[in-house]
Amino acid sequence: MITTKKAFATAAVLAICVSGLSACGGSSADPSKGHVYFMNSKSEIVDQLDELAATYTKETGVQVDVQTATAGTYDSTMSSELAKSNAPTMFNISGYDQFAKYTDYLEPLQDTEVYKLLNDEGKAYSYTADGNSYTLPYAAEWYGIIYNKKILNDYASKDYAVIKSADDIKDYDTLKKVAESIQEHKDDLGLDGAFATPGLDASDTYRFTAHMARLPLYFEYKDKDTTFSKTIDGTYLDNYKDLFDLELKNSPTEPGLISSKTYDDCTSEFALGTVAFYPNGVWAYSQIKDNEVADEDLGMLPYFMGINGEEDYGPAGVYDASWAVNKNASDLDKQATLDFIKWLVTDDEAKKVLSQDMGFSVPFTTFGDDDQPNNPLTTAAKAYAAEGKTEVRSFTVPDQKWQDDIASALIEYAQGTGKWDAVQTAFVDGWSTEWDNNESSLGTLPEAQPFES
Repeated sequence: MITTKKAFATAAVLAICVSGLSACGGSSADPSKGHVYFMNSKSEIVDQLDELAATYTKETGVQVDVQTATAGTYDSTMSSELAKSNAPTMFNISGYDQFAKYTDYLEPLQDTEVYKLLNDEGKAYSYTADGNSYTLPYAAEWYGIIYNKKILNDYASKDYAVIKSADDIKDYDTLKKVAESIQEHKDDLGLDGAFATPGLDASDTYRFTAHMARLPLYFEYKDKDTTFSKTIDGTYLDNYKDLFDLELKNSPTEPGLISSKTYDDCTSEFALGTVAFYPNGVWAYSQIKDNEVADEDLGMLPYFMGINGEEDYGPAGVYDASWAVNKNASDLDKQATLDFIKWLVTDDEAKKVLSQDMGFSVPFTTFGDDDQPNNPLTTAAKAYAAEGKTEVRSFTVPDQKWQDDIASALIEYAQGTGKWDAVQTAFVDGWSTEWDNNESSLGTLPEAQPFES
């Protein structure tokens, strides 16, 4: 969901030949020690995985093979590989639909050494069923409203400013006043608008359907004291509408044209310093850096939209990328795989590759402050927890169709060819419809637990 928005080149399905393996013309691997075969879904980290696999084989004598699927082909490749006698011993799980689809291949992990190394947030995002935990989240990311400190400091120095500094923005009402004031005085400030365009080209809709939509879901679940419900009421959709309208009316683009604005278009508006605010996540840093916004000028606000009590919360966390172990692998290969995963999160050099080279904030207790990615947005997001703010949890959404239907309704609403009622219908009625479809096709639903569990 996230990595497909990054500007990474993808290639056909790659079988990575690990240095030192017999398949590469020489062998440092000992078959008696087991075999690790990792089916990976992240094409942007192929080189780093190659490096890690080769290093581990050299150090331990355990053969490690990695195969990576291009975006959009992971499920079909996984299905094909799992049917083979030499099936993957570990693989990626991203989203509940994949968890449900591959349930029959998942090894329970809660009693393993590596699961016990997860921090509390990592354990909370592990997919569970019937008291078992089946996945190991390995990449924590956050999303909120990115802002340019330099622009806000410049604005705060003006006699028409409604704040004295960016630190004064602690709720939706203040955010709204600041955005509307910046929009009114954009020419004096040398800006094109207050907010980056809320682009609704297919490349950018995830910001409003997979991310912003999770805020009203989180607070409704909180009210219901649950972590899953097949039906929702849309209690906080008016708040979602308020923030969407604020972005729509205070961006460089006319509302009727936002469906043509791509992710790159909207990111460029912020990266080039022409807008003050940009709702997005820490992954946007790779496109923002080395442009017109200095690292020290990057900040992040929570998704303020006027929900009661939201001032006590920080940005939302998302842990979409997880490792799973194939329960059908031999005992020898399963143990070799668990040992390899443990090495990834405990070895100093491997940790450096995960955090610095791959750019992941890894939710394991073995990663300290010095083991975090060099990303100022990650630093800004994590600072809220240090201040005692609660992280908004990204509860699972049913599927891509639910998101696409919301996006279509948002486009019609923005263009003036549809009413907000259609967004409400896509959000609320579509939610139950798509979970019904999932239950019918996948035979299972997420396990509901008390909200604070």
